[in-house]
Amino acid sequence: MSSNLHEIRPRPSDSEKITINLGFVDLGQVDLMVQEGFYSNRTDFIRTAIRNQLQRHADVVKQSTARKSLDLGLRNYSREDLEAARRAGEMLHINVLGLATIAQDVTPELARATIASVSVLGALHASPAVKSALADRTR
Repeated sequence: MSSNLHEIRPRPSDSEKITINLGFVDLGQVDLMVQEGFYSNRTDFIRTAIRNQLQRHADVVKQSTARKSLDLGLRNYSREDLEAARRAGEMLHINVLGLATIAQDVTPELARATIASVSVLGALHASPAVKSALADRTR
């Protein structure tokens, strides 16, 4: 019977959970907007408010992204990418605005041998061992 069981790896989330504190009056106003049908729930209201602010400041974000040479969006670093960098004698500088992922099969030793610095505005997904190995190189 166990031969019919297959391990299913959970799909990585495409978002990151954050926590915010709001005053009671602000929270009540959010709840009123939800109750009146303007938003489906508190999360919908907060996401919309954040997107509106980001859109309002889009020019500043675009200029800063270019000035800081940030890769925008999703950036995956595979074991093969890091091994190729090691063969070429290159050190990588990871600069990402969004999500940077270091593959689960990357060893801490390979990461230290090929990654000179890590700067991620958003989220970094990597094994705890790799994150620990790169802690002194992460801003």
